[in-house]
Amino acid sequence: MPRVDKTLEREKSTRHFQAATMSLSSPVSESPLAIYHRHLRAGQLAYQFSPSAGRAVFFPRLVCPYSGSSELEWRVSEGRGTVHATTVVYPREGHPYNVALIDLDEGFRMMSRVEGLAPLEVRIGQRVQVRVVEQAGEEAPLPVFDLAGDAS
Repeated sequence: MPRVDKTLEREKSTRHFQAATMSLSSPVSESPLAIYHRHLRAGQLAYQFSPSAGRAVFFPRLVCPYSGSSELEWRVSEGRGTVHATTVVYPREGHPYNVALIDLDEGFRMMSRVEGLAPLEVRIGQRVQVRVVEQAGEEAPLPVFDLAGDAS
Protein backbone atom coordinates (compact mmCIF):
# COMPACT_ATOMS: atom_id res chain seq x y z
CA MET A 1 0.00 0.00 0.00
CA PRO A 2 2.71 2.61 0.79
CA ARG A 3 4.29 1.86 -2.57
CA VAL A 4 1.10 2.88 -4.41
CA ASP A 5 0.92 6.10 -2.36
CA LYS A 6 4.49 6.98 -3.32
CA THR A 7 3.70 6.35 -7.00
CA LEU A 8 0.62 8.58 -6.81
CA GLU A 9 2.60 11.31 -5.07
CA ARG A 10 5.28 11.11 -7.73
CA GLU A 11 2.67 11.39 -10.50
CA LYS A 12 1.05 14.39 -8.78
CA SER A 13 4.46 16.02 -8.39
CA THR A 14 5.26 15.44 -12.07
CA ARG A 15 1.92 16.91 -13.18
CA HIS A 16 2.51 19.95 -10.94
CA PHE A 17 5.99 20.44 -12.42
CA GLN A 18 4.65 20.15 -15.97
CA ALA A 19 1.90 22.68 -15.24
CA ALA A 20 4.38 25.12 -13.69
CA THR A 21 6.72 24.70 -16.66
CA MET A 22 3.91 25.29 -19.15
CA SER A 23 2.86 28.48 -17.39
CA LEU A 24 6.41 29.85 -17.81
CA SER A 25 6.59 29.09 -21.50
CA SER A 26 6.61 32.14 -23.69
CA PRO A 27 7.86 32.83 -27.18
CA VAL A 28 11.55 32.40 -26.38
CA SER A 29 13.60 31.78 -29.49
CA GLU A 30 16.69 30.57 -27.64
CA SER A 31 17.06 29.38 -24.05
CA PRO A 32 19.29 31.34 -21.65
CA LEU A 33 21.55 28.28 -21.39
CA ALA A 34 21.90 28.11 -25.19
CA ILE A 35 22.83 31.82 -25.30
CA TYR A 36 25.41 31.27 -22.52
CA HIS A 37 26.89 28.30 -24.44
CA ARG A 38 26.99 30.32 -27.67
CA HIS A 39 29.05 33.01 -25.88
CA LEU A 40 31.40 30.36 -24.47
CA ARG A 41 31.95 28.96 -27.96
CA ALA A 42 32.97 32.50 -28.96
CA GLY A 43 35.44 32.59 -26.05
CA GLN A 44 33.30 34.90 -23.91
CA LEU A 45 31.97 34.53 -20.36
CA ALA A 46 28.45 35.98 -20.54
CA TYR A 47 26.10 36.76 -17.67
CA GLN A 48 22.77 38.48 -17.27
CA PHE A 49 22.08 41.81 -15.61
CA SER A 50 18.78 42.79 -14.04
CA PRO A 51 18.05 46.52 -14.41
CA SER A 52 15.17 46.29 -11.93
CA ALA A 53 17.40 44.72 -9.25
CA GLY A 54 20.51 46.62 -10.32
CA ARG A 55 22.71 43.54 -10.11
CA ALA A 56 24.25 40.65 -12.03
CA VAL A 57 22.37 37.37 -12.40
CA PHE A 58 24.22 34.09 -12.84
CA PHE A 59 23.56 31.13 -13.76
CA PRO A 60 21.43 32.07 -16.81
CA ARG A 61 17.70 32.27 -16.05
CA LEU A 62 14.38 33.34 -17.51
CA VAL A 63 13.42 35.41 -14.45
CA CYS A 64 15.52 37.51 -12.07
CA PRO A 65 15.69 35.77 -8.65
CA TYR A 66 15.94 39.13 -6.87
CA SER A 67 13.11 41.12 -8.48
CA GLY A 68 10.98 38.55 -10.31
CA SER A 69 11.37 40.54 -13.52
CA SER A 70 11.83 38.79 -16.85
CA GLU A 71 13.71 41.82 -18.20
CA LEU A 72 17.30 40.58 -18.19
CA GLU A 73 20.15 41.98 -20.27
CA TRP A 74 23.07 39.91 -21.55
CA ARG A 75 26.53 41.27 -20.82
CA VAL A 76 30.04 39.92 -21.38
CA SER A 77 32.33 39.68 -18.37
CA GLU A 78 35.93 40.87 -18.45
CA GLY A 79 36.60 37.48 -16.84
CA ARG A 80 38.63 38.80 -13.90
CA GLY A 81 37.83 37.75 -10.38
CA THR A 82 38.99 36.58 -6.97
CA VAL A 83 39.03 33.08 -5.46
CA HIS A 84 36.30 33.10 -2.79
CA ALA A 85 36.69 29.46 -1.69
CA THR A 86 38.58 26.39 -2.84
CA THR A 87 38.84 22.69 -2.12
CA VAL A 88 40.71 19.75 -3.59
CA VAL A 89 38.92 16.70 -4.99
CA TYR A 90 40.76 13.37 -4.85
CA PRO A 91 39.06 11.06 -7.36
CA ARG A 92 39.45 7.32 -7.01
CA GLU A 93 41.14 7.28 -10.41
CA GLY A 94 43.13 10.16 -11.84
CA HIS A 95 44.88 13.15 -10.37
CA PRO A 96 43.55 15.50 -7.69
CA TYR A 97 42.05 18.78 -8.90
CA ASN A 98 40.64 21.90 -7.28
CA VAL A 99 37.10 23.20 -7.30
CA ALA A 100 36.81 26.91 -6.61
CA LEU A 101 34.15 29.55 -6.15
CA ILE A 102 35.19 32.65 -8.07
CA ASP A 103 33.79 36.13 -7.35
CA LEU A 104 33.78 37.91 -10.71
CA ASP A 105 34.41 41.66 -10.72
CA GLU A 106 30.97 42.25 -12.28
CA GLY A 107 29.27 41.02 -9.10
CA PHE A 108 28.45 37.35 -9.58
CA ARG A 109 29.96 34.15 -8.25
CA MET A 110 30.55 30.95 -10.18
CA MET A 111 32.01 27.49 -9.56
CA SER A 112 34.96 26.45 -11.68
CA ARG A 113 38.58 25.41 -11.25
CA VAL A 114 41.91 27.20 -11.24
CA GLU A 115 44.52 25.70 -13.55
CA GLY A 116 48.23 26.23 -14.02
CA LEU A 117 49.23 25.44 -10.44
CA ALA A 118 48.96 22.48 -8.08
CA PRO A 119 45.48 22.08 -6.54
CA LEU A 120 46.80 22.70 -3.01
CA GLU A 121 48.44 25.98 -4.14
CA VAL A 122 45.12 27.65 -4.96
CA ARG A 123 44.42 30.21 -2.23
CA ILE A 124 41.46 32.33 -1.19
CA GLY A 125 41.99 35.90 -2.35
CA GLN A 126 44.09 35.07 -5.43
CA ARG A 127 43.25 37.12 -8.51
CA VAL A 128 42.29 35.02 -11.53
CA GLN A 129 41.39 35.42 -15.20
CA VAL A 130 38.93 33.25 -17.14
CA ARG A 131 39.98 31.05 -20.04
CA VAL A 132 37.46 29.08 -22.10
CA VAL A 133 38.47 25.49 -22.90
CA GLU A 134 37.03 22.70 -24.99
CA GLN A 135 36.83 19.44 -23.09
CA ALA A 136 36.13 16.01 -24.57
CA GLY A 137 32.69 14.70 -23.69
CA GLU A 138 31.24 18.13 -22.84
CA GLU A 139 28.47 19.68 -24.93
CA ALA A 140 29.88 23.19 -24.56
CA PRO A 141 33.24 24.75 -23.71
CA LEU A 142 34.01 25.28 -20.02
CA PRO A 143 35.18 28.44 -18.28
CA VAL A 144 38.27 27.74 -16.17
CA PHE A 145 40.61 30.21 -14.48
CA ASP A 146 44.33 30.94 -14.42
CA LEU A 147 46.19 33.26 -12.05
CA ALA A 148 45.86 36.81 -13.32
CA GLY A 149 48.95 38.68 -14.45
CA ASP A 150 48.61 41.02 -11.47
CA ALA A 151 48.22 38.12 -9.01
CA SER A 152 50.17 38.51 -5.80
